[in-house]
Amino acid sequence: MRGLAALLALAVRSAWNRRLTLGLTLTALTLSVTLLLALERLRLDTRASFVQAVSGTDLIVGARASPIELTLYAVFRLGRPTQEIGWAAAQALARHPAVAWTLPLALGDSHRGFPVLGTPAEYFARFHYGDRRALAFAAGRPYQGPFEAVLGAEVARRLGYAVGARITLSHGGGEFAPEHADKPFTVVGVLAPTGTPVDRTVHVSLESIEAIHLDWQGGAPIPGLRIPPELTRKFDLTPKTVTAVLVGLKSRAQVFAMQRWVQAYRDEPLMAVLPGVALDELWALMAVGERALLSASALVAAVSLVGLVAVILAGLNERRRELAILRALGAGPRRVLLLLVMEGAGLTLAACALGLALSRLLALAAGPWLAAHYGIQVQIAWPHMGEWLWLTAVCAVGTLASLIPAWRAYRLSLADGLTPHV
Repeated sequence: MRGLAALLALAVRSAWNRRLTLGLTLTALTLSVTLLLALERLRLDTRASFVQAVSGTDLIVGARASPIELTLYAVFRLGRPTQEIGWAAAQALARHPAVAWTLPLALGDSHRGFPVLGTPAEYFARFHYGDRRALAFAAGRPYQGPFEAVLGAEVARRLGYAVGARITLSHGGGEFAPEHADKPFTVVGVLAPTGTPVDRTVHVSLESIEAIHLDWQGGAPIPGLRIPPELTRKFDLTPKTVTAVLVGLKSRAQVFAMQRWVQAYRDEPLMAVLPGVALDELWALMAVGERALLSASALVAAVSLVGLVAVILAGLNERRRELAILRALGAGPRRVLLLLVMEGAGLTLAACALGLALSRLLALAAGPWLAAHYGIQVQIAWPHMGEWLWLTAVCAVGTLASLIPAWRAYRLSLADGLTPHV
């Protein structure tokens, strides 16, 4: 035990004498480990944030189709539903004893390429994302009646809108979609960034969606009929159909019973989707991105360890005389081998510890920005199992890699080290 302690002290002194070279090596290894852990953390948190694009919602109800298709247009505003559900079905959902709240969604219109979502003003209090985070207003207030709009952060930023701006909606989402130019909207609120599809959505009331289509039929204005905005309030603006309904239950234990009730609804064919399950399936379709991050992580680790071996091998020629003197003072080949292995393992272990600390500081600094712009909720927590596996692998492979120069030093003869080379 005393011999091992003496050898460790010798390794520390030898490393201190070469502190500049080893310091640069340690810096390179630390940055590589930091990048490795940052990529792994980003991969895990990106997946977690993706499946939490909507949280606190127990079911998404829509016309019977593909669960992924329903999730795409209800959560991400992508695609277009082939069928809608009747307002009577949406009301039946809201009246069910197991249901705490419902949010009907009406999609289909757009504004300069951004989707328009018709939904009750209750949406801004009920809708949550990420780890049960509520929507917040950067400016203004929720809409209180027809022809008022609330913009997502990206819509306001990219189009230069602020509270008080006047906008018009387009019928449909095509590039040449006709506009409802005779019924402009006033922007009354701008939401704070969420990094979710909410940021690129124009929100209006369900009554507004009905009002702008009073004098339209079949996707075009009715010839000779024009209803001014001030007269639309005289009409019944109750929606006839909606695209989907977000459902919150009084108890999550009732989710499967409620799903069966929706499936068995007799008046029209409906489907209820669990958001988490559907988003997991959707993420599986995009697994190529996750594999790319894993490959990048493995490449970073490989480059780091190759660099470690290269540095130790490059310094070995400079240390041949030092090692030969140790041999001459009585250190056996095994002690020389152990000395070099201890140096390599210590360097790798120090790089892993520093890389872990630096990756957490990086997450702490960049976390708010990633959450605001990309919706990625970075967790500042104890390392995940995947991170521990990477750290263990780096330490183990780093120690094994140091055996290469150690074995070479083991085979060097005493005479080879003490003989001058011309």
